[in-house]
Amino acid sequence: MMTTDEASAASSALQKKAQFIYATLIEHFGKPIFQGGDDPVHQLISTILSANTNDVNSDRAFEQLRQAFGDDWEAVRTAPLDAIKAAVRPAGMYNQKAPAIVATLERIKHDRGVYNLDHLALLPVQEARTYLTALPGVGFKTASIVMLFCFNGAAFPVDTHIQRISQRTGVSPRRANPDKIMRIWEGLLPPATFYALHINLIRHGRRICHAQTPRCDLCPLQSICDYRQQAGEWAT
Repeated sequence: MMTTDEASAASSALQKKAQFIYATLIEHFGKPIFQGGDDPVHQLISTILSANTNDVNSDRAFEQLRQAFGDDWEAVRTAPLDAIKAAVRPAGMYNQKAPAIVATLERIKHDRGVYNLDHLALLPVQEARTYLTALPGVGFKTASIVMLFCFNGAAFPVDTHIQRISQRTGVSPRRANPDKIMRIWEGLLPPATFYALHINLIRHGRRICHAQTPRCDLCPLQSICDYRQQAGEWAT
């Protein structure tokens, strides 16, 4: 068990690693700037559809849903379930996602009277995330996506790329789940960094830190990467 001094030193080292990752990825990919929020209800439904599928399929399903019902959430909420399933079929798992969308819209309508979640911008992020995760089919990742991309809120969603890079660099334990990794990043860096870091980690995962055969020779993070250096939990 670590002493207090050892724990403090480890925490400081991890924070420096996180800061290095943030700064290095900006140098490598540029700094994404938040340009204004997406509509939170649109983002919420789109993210529900994105579970366990790729962006192409989830985007197609979302556009089909909007086109089929005239971009009218009241029409979606009151439509026959089979019609919603048909619209969102490209996203897969439509037998689960369609009822979740209806139940979520029903809850929003009941709570707010309209299909609007702009009030979340005024809430502390944990309170907003608690509200969102109480909705059917909404987990911490979905709630965090809504808070970050709609309000530039202090939430750090973790997708498969961010999970992989966090584990390999040693920012998180090797087998940490997305919710734990989310909490780690949120404790290491200020909220003002979250949007740019989230975007750049995904870029890094798609272009360099692949799940299979990562391009470690091209990686700007290799000097601090436990996976590359065979250090920490990746030591052989």
